[in-house]
Amino acid sequence: MPLSLELLDESVLPSQEIEKTRIGGLSAITYDRQTGNYYALSDDRGFVSPARFYTLSIDIGGKDPDLFQIRKITIKDVTLLRDEAGELFPPGTIDPEGIALSPDRTLFIASEGVSQDGIPPFVDEFDLTTGRRLRALPVPSYMIPDAAGSEQTLGVQNNLGFESLTIGGVGTGEPYRVFAATESALLQDLPWLEEQRQQAPPDDPVPLTTRLLHYVVVENRAQVVAEHLYPLDEPPSLLTVNNGLVELLSLDGANALRSRPGGYFLSLERTFGAEGFGAKLFQMAIASASDVSTLTYLQGDAKDFQPVEKQLLLNLNYIEGFHPDNLEGMTFGPRLPDGSQSLILVSDDNFRDNQVNQFVLLRLTSQR
Repeated sequence: MPLSLELLDESVLPSQEIEKTRIGGLSAITYDRQTGNYYALSDDRGFVSPARFYTLSIDIGGKDPDLFQIRKITIKDVTLLRDEAGELFPPGTIDPEGIALSPDRTLFIASEGVSQDGIPPFVDEFDLTTGRRLRALPVPSYMIPDAAGSEQTLGVQNNLGFESLTIGGVGTGEPYRVFAATESALLQDLPWLEEQRQQAPPDDPVPLTTRLLHYVVVENRAQVVAEHLYPLDEPPSLLTVNNGLVELLSLDGANALRSRPGGYFLSLERTFGAEGFGAKLFQMAIASASDVSTLTYLQGDAKDFQPVEKQLLLNLNYIEGFHPDNLEGMTFGPRLPDGSQSLILVSDDNFRDNQVNQFVLLRLTSQR
């Protein structure tokens, strides 16, 4: 069933502090339907304030269906992330980028790691109340940097590790799923991708591909059951510095789309460079994608692999009068008064004066 997205409103959260922590670097957000709260993750590596997430409320209202607005954003609390012993993470040892609320009312949080320092990425489960780490999900060894800096030959690229995180399979009566994806290709995939791209005909280019992990969580056990390739759109221009996958969102979590089968997602790709920031939203499906979980190195022909399927829903740069900031986070919010599904995006201001914490409200509907 085709989907459509419509921009309704945007709001900027003013610079502020809570409990001596500076609010900023908001790289991920997840919605708690039980309480109506949102949890927004800061990607601060602990240099501005300790690694943390914020609890906030977003008041959405409006009598006219075409004039729904973000009326107010309120920061209610901050929770510091801690290891199993209850200690804060030392500065520079964690780069939080993805957050998702589980059916067990815990938070899964993804860290890109810091490859240049040999610090591995992770997908870990944390206590919602205390922020203490409960367990680590297994990460394939070939995604772990094998060395620091220029000596690295294997694993996620620096600052291009696990950026996307979402939970699916909720409410199906089966174990729920966790999906985590790298922002760009693994370091060892680059030579193969470059070779394939050079050999491809101009009318059938080979895309740069990230890797997407599919976990199944059964009580106290979690395991990778599949891994897929996600194809990135080509950069919009030669002035683009970075072009990557920054968020996934399982459509299982959309109240207004409950009839949709599992395995469908929204994905958010973000670009930045000399021309500023860009953002595209896609509808995505994994059902027909090849499983590459046995491949440390991609090999053979590009046509041997079927990546996930995706279809562009909205290019935010093509909306007149709207200018996306560094949009990185995405979550479903409440159902809107007209019965449609709200979608919230949030931007990471990088703690820079020339950027903002931008919240964007969109309406997601099914086309019949």
